Amino acid sequence: MLALCAVQSVQADSPRVFRCGNVYTNQPAPHQNCKPLTGGNVTVIEGTQVQTSTLSGSAVSPDAPSSAAVVSANKVEPQAQRQRDVQAGLLLQTELQKAQMRHAELLRLWRNGEPERQADEHRQPQKYQERVAQLRAALQRSEADVAGLQRELARLSATSVGTTTP
Repeated sequence: MLALCAVQSVQADSPRVFRCGNVYTNQPAPHQNCKPLTGGNVTVIEGTQVQTSTLSGSAVSPDAPSSAAVVSANKVEPQAQRQRDVQAGLLLQTELQKAQMRHAELLRLWRNGEPERQADEHRQPQKYQERVAQLRAALQRSEADVAGLQRELARLSATSVGTTTP
């Protein structure tokens, strides 16, 4: 009899748990279709706390590698880096030449803003205007591509000049 009273008091003290769709809660919202759960135990798992790092370095564990060791592990040999820079430069040069050829072809088609009309565009001026707008957009993209590749080449040559030793 005493055990039965103890079980009833534990059940009375524990909050009721409701299932609202895929969410389990002890505070059901009135507008949701929440159903009380009966029987069985619900396990509550506490979430983890976000760890914040301090700038002073006092929170660093003694077995963690020093920052100098991490930096040296990520360093690349100068010869390997020069080789990568040369490969990147060749790739950028190739891409720049392709972009310049595409740009020259678009300029040829553009003909100073008056592209040559195609056969069906004589009867349908709207088609011509759409093609001119598409050609203008392609020309602007092409100019941006060429300018971007030239910037990348300039940046690459500036960094390679700064890293070469006499």
